[in-house]
Amino acid sequence: MKSLNKTKRIALFGLGEAGSLIAADLQIAGFNITAYDPKSVITPLGITRAKTATQAVTDADVVMAITAGYDALGALEQALDVIPVSALYADLSTNSPKVKLELAKKAAAYDIDFVDVALMTIVPGRGLRTPVTVSGTGAERFEKLFSPLQMPVNRLTGPAGQAATRKLLRSVMMKGLAAVIIESMRAGEAANCGEWLWQNLTDEITRADQALITRLLVGTEAHADRRLHEMECSAQLLHDLGVEATMTVAIADSLKLVRTNGLPKIPAE
Repeated sequence: MKSLNKTKRIALFGLGEAGSLIAADLQIAGFNITAYDPKSVITPLGITRAKTATQAVTDADVVMAITAGYDALGALEQALDVIPVSALYADLSTNSPKVKLELAKKAAAYDIDFVDVALMTIVPGRGLRTPVTVSGTGAERFEKLFSPLQMPVNRLTGPAGQAATRKLLRSVMMKGLAAVIIESMRAGEAANCGEWLWQNLTDEITRADQALITRLLVGTEAHADRRLHEMECSAQLLHDLGVEATMTVAIADSLKLVRTNGLPKIPAE
C-alpha cells in the first residue's frame, strides 16, 4: 500500500470547525480537496466547494465524513452509489458503536472500505495532527495513508465501533468533568466566590497526576460513607444557593453504588 500522495483526490463531507481545519491542513500539504456541505459555511482557502455530494465524491480516492453524529448516516447514503469501490470511506463522526457498525455494513454492501475514526481530542490547534483511534476493515489502509501526514493513528484490530467505544468511554470522564466544573462554578458565582473557586479548581487539575487519580479512587471506597455525607451537604448548599445540583446529586448516587459494589479494577502502574 502506497502512502497518500498528492495525486490522490480527497472528498470531504462537512465544513464545520473540525472539517474546515483538517481540510485546510490537507490543502496546505498540497492535496486536491473537494468538499460538500449543504449549509452556508465558509469555504477554506484553496478548497473546491462541490454543489452536490455526488459531485464531491466522483473519482475520489478517500472520502472523509466529518459531520455531526446525527448526520453520519445521511452523509454516507447521499452518495453511496457514486463513491468509487476503490475509495476509502472514513467516518469521523462521534457516534455509538451500533451506528458505526450500521455504516460499515452499508459501505460493505457497495464493496467500499470503511473505517471508524474517533477523534481523541479537540481539533482546534492541531488540525490534521489530531490524535485518532481507528477500527474497521479500512483501519490499516487509513493508518498507511495518514500516518505519513503526521496524524497520530492508534489502529485497533476488530470491527468498526471499537474506536467509537473507546472515545465514548473517554467522553464519560471528559464531558463529565466539564459538567461538574460548570455546576461548581455556577454555585461559586451564587456564593460570591467564583474567582477563588476557579483558581482553586484549575490549580488542582493542573497538579493532577496518575498517583492523585489513584488516591481519589481508592479513597472513595475507603471513605464512601463520609464522602456521601459531604456530597449530601454540597447538594443542600447548592439548593440553598438556588443552583440546580444535577451533577452533585449524581455524585452522591455514585457513592452509594461504591458502598454496594466497590470500585472497578484499577490497572497496575
